[in-house]
Amino acid sequence: MKTFSLLTLAFWLLAVLLGRLVEMSPNQIDLDAILQWPSAQHWLGTDDLGRDILARVLHGVEVSFMVTVIVTTMTMAIGLTIGLLAGYHGGRLDDVLMQITSIFLAFPGILLAIAFAAVLGAGLNNLILALCLTGWVTYARLSRGQALALRQRLHVLAAESLGAGAWRIMLRHILPLVLSILMVEAAYSMASVMIAEASLSFLGLGIQAPEASWGAMLRDAVRFMLVAPHYVLTVGVCMMSLILAINLGGDVLRDKLDVRQGVQA
Repeated sequence: MKTFSLLTLAFWLLAVLLGRLVEMSPNQIDLDAILQWPSAQHWLGTDDLGRDILARVLHGVEVSFMVTVIVTTMTMAIGLTIGLLAGYHGGRLDDVLMQITSIFLAFPGILLAIAFAAVLGAGLNNLILALCLTGWVTYARLSRGQALALRQRLHVLAAESLGAGAWRIMLRHILPLVLSILMVEAAYSMASVMIAEASLSFLGLGIQAPEASWGAMLRDAVRFMLVAPHYVLTVGVCMMSLILAINLGGDVLRDKLDVRQGVQA
C-alpha cells in the first residue's frame, strides 16, 4: 500500500515536471486525427477535436495539483484560525464561530460548492474561491476540539501564569500539537478537493475550454464511449489512480502519526 502510493504520486509528479520540460500542445486541434486510437504518434489517442490526449492529461493533472494544493492550504489556514480562536477563548466567541460552522455543515459540501461556483461564475479563480468557502469547516471543528482539550494542559497554564499572550500561546504551545491531526485530514482532503474540482469542471462550472481539466475531459469523453472508449477509460483510470494513491498516502501518514500505535509497538 505504501509502495503503491509513493510510486504513483512520484509518477504523477514526474509527469507534471516532464510536461513542463517537454513542449506539448494540449490545445492543438487536428481535424484529420479525430478520435484516433493509441498509436506511436499519439500514445493515448486523440479526442473529438483531434487533440493529443496525453498532452491534455498531463496539463489536466497539473491543474488538479495546483487547485488541490492552493485550496487545501487556504482551507486549512482558515479552519485552523477559526478553530483555535473558538477553542482557546471559548465563551461567546466560541458560540458565534461554531454557529457559523454549523450553518455550513447543514449543507452537503459539494452542493454548496456548486451553488457558490454558479453564483461566482465559471473560471479557475472562482473555482478555487468556491472550494475554499466550503472546505474549511472540518479543519475548524477538529482544531477547536483539540484546542479545548489542550488549553487545560499544564504547559499552557504555565505559559498563561508567566504572562504569555493569547496568540503566543496558540501559536507556540497549542498549534504544534494540533498540526499532526490536521495533516492527516489535509491528506484525505486533497483527494476530496480533486474530486470536487473535477465535478465542477464536469458540470461546466470549473476550468473552461480550451484549457484541459480531467472533469471537462470526462464530460466530453462520455459522449463517445461507444466509438472511442479509450478516451473515457484513459482519463478515468488516471484520475482513479491518483486519488487512490492520495487516500492510501493519508492512511500511511495516519499510521505514522498515531501515537497509540507507536506506544503499543
